[in-house]
Amino acid sequence: MSHELHNPIPIKHKYFTPGVFVLVILAINGLVFLMGRFFFGIGAVTNLNNQYPWGLWIGVDVAAGVALAAGGFTTAALGHIMHKDEYHSIIRPALLTAMLGYTFVAIGVFVDIGRWYFIWHPLIMWNGNSALFEVGICVMIYVTVLYIEFLPVVTERFIGKVNLPGFLSGLNKIVDKVLRLLDKGLSKTMFIFIIAGVVLSSLHQSSLGTLMVIAGPKMHPLWQTPVLPLLFLLSAVAVGFPMVIFESLIASRSLGLKPEMPVLSKLGSMIAPLLGIYLAFKIGDMFIRETFVYLAEFNTASVMFTIEMLFGVIIPLRMFLSTKVLKSPLFLFIASALVVLGVLLNRINNFVVAYTPPYSTESYFPSFGEISVTVGFVAILVLVYRFIVLNFPVISLPGRQTAPQSKYTIRGVK
Repeated sequence: MSHELHNPIPIKHKYFTPGVFVLVILAINGLVFLMGRFFFGIGAVTNLNNQYPWGLWIGVDVAAGVALAAGGFTTAALGHIMHKDEYHSIIRPALLTAMLGYTFVAIGVFVDIGRWYFIWHPLIMWNGNSALFEVGICVMIYVTVLYIEFLPVVTERFIGKVNLPGFLSGLNKIVDKVLRLLDKGLSKTMFIFIIAGVVLSSLHQSSLGTLMVIAGPKMHPLWQTPVLPLLFLLSAVAVGFPMVIFESLIASRSLGLKPEMPVLSKLGSMIAPLLGIYLAFKIGDMFIRETFVYLAEFNTASVMFTIEMLFGVIIPLRMFLSTKVLKSPLFLFIASALVVLGVLLNRINNFVVAYTPPYSTESYFPSFGEISVTVGFVAILVLVYRFIVLNFPVISLPGRQTAPQSKYTIRGVK
């Protein structure tokens, strides 16, 4: 069955707005503390120490960042592998979000390592028995795959439009020819990278959970479980589509565009079953291990777990079952935002709240510098996203002339 597709184009809209200026201030504030981290050491900016070697940067910038960038591989699987052509208009924005998200995940790891200049070690010092090694290698390869998947957007933007200034103008024809050859090559090999992206994402999403399984009794029983890798993978898959909806509605509002509600509503109808599967495994695991008894205690762990499950899973699950919610941009945004918040809290809970090192003398709470760097990273990501969609064909406008089926779709896979 064929479906109409919109032609993605660069959006004509001014870049600087009051909101953008606020983001610029937040980004500069984060960069100042980031410079302090490199000039004066990680201890000068953070509250990390020998007892708490990781904190906000790993919990949010890395673990949550990887999960919230899952929209890239879930929409790629939906649109290209499953041939759901009606969702092609949201694939490029989801790919861009994933590409930028994973880029800042890699930067977050770089910043969080005490001796940051040794980040290249996993490339040559392999340890096949290490879950962290698997995560590192998969993330590095997947970042490369994401940039390769984004190359068709670049070639589409510049083919036939290369206009180098001054003495470089003599290279216009050569550059255009290279772009055409690159585009032709990508059209024949893109299926390899799409499949690789889905496989790599599934591997490292689950392996992040393995890292905390290794922590053993250092983690609170409400989160510590042998099936944590499965729960991490299920939660990443469940948050993929809500993140795409969340990003799409914000971008539409910011750029003065009409939300693509027909596509987003259909996408939203798939979320409730995914959340239901995750909730079933979560509750089933709790009853098998009888960890629900810890909810009777009134402490930080029980409160954070309750908030995570109630507002991040149960309430949005009920909302996505409502036709009224699926047809309303506001309600759809709220439901999606709750799922995003729930996964964010889940990663913070697993890596920060649940983790208590032995012989610890005090609890950990992130410093102002740590929070500033994290907020700054988010601000920079939004600023870069805005620049790219204003200058590259990423977002599709409803009502434009339709385009044929993408030449990068995996053909023959039914």
